[in-house]
Amino acid sequence: MVAFRLADFLPYQLSVASNAVSRAVATGTGYESRFGLTATEWRVLAATTAATTAAGAPTQVELGRVTGMDKMTISRAVTALTARALLDRVRDTGDRRTLRLSPTAEGRRIHDIVAPQALEVEARLLAALSPADAALLRRALAQLRAACDEP
Repeated sequence: MVAFRLADFLPYQLSVASNAVSRAVATGTGYESRFGLTATEWRVLAATTAATTAAGAPTQVELGRVTGMDKMTISRAVTALTARALLDRVRDTGDRRTLRLSPTAEGRRIHDIVAPQALEVEARLLAALSPADAALLRRALAQLRAACDEP
């Protein structure tokens, strides 16, 4: 029987690293303490803001594709963000069954405060790596995501 060491298991290592990075961003930006956002709510607000253009706003399904989050997680975050008037849901003009999401003025204001701080935290964390290692990490993560999509 092969010995299973959880600490050496890639999914576990990625999860622990992801949690640590998320905590660093939450602490460094104050999105939890200042704005009462969870990590998931911040991600949904950030993804919605990034995806909203003059050409249109994303749906929850589109956010799922972009973020890799499951639809129930996104749905809960969208419900919380709309209840706090940080996101708007608007019926699609072409398909009345489809709801499009966009940040409200307050949602955009919070995003515009938190996003630059999140980039500062990211830069601080990446400074622990050489530029070559940071580039390698980004390539390796992209390759792992692609490998997950293969049959």
